Amino acid sequence: MTLAVQPLTAAWGNLHTLIPFFPIRDEQQYEQAAEALNSLLDIVGEDENHPLYDLTDTLGMLLFAYEEQHFATPDASGADILRFLMDEHGLTAADLPEIGDESLLTDILAGTRSLTVDHVKALSRRFHVAAATFV
Repeated sequence: MTLAVQPLTAAWGNLHTLIPFFPIRDEQQYEQAAEALNSLLDIVGEDENHPLYDLTDTLGMLLFAYEEQHFATPDASGADILRFLMDEHGLTAADLPEIGDESLLTDILAGTRSLTVDHVKALSRRFHVAAATFV
């Protein structure tokens, strides 16, 4: 296989003008990538057949790789992170209507139910963190 370097170089440059799609090296690039991922999640959701699904997945992996290197976090579930953020912000179950009713949030925090993609998107917007924080 002969690689068409010229068109590939042009396409790669064009991609970078549209979305931060490269190894993340600093906090500014991280913030840009997290914002782009949240926008993509709003569009793609869980649809594995969406044409941007692989881009969304790959950008999530780039963010995860940066977080693994730069943010020392203990193993925590999405529910653990949510519980921490609720405590930090002084929130109760009634303060999180984006999750649903209070009994659903209680089940999520107890570990008997899981956060959905819609929950993760809403929580990442509310708390201004990458969606990967809850995954």
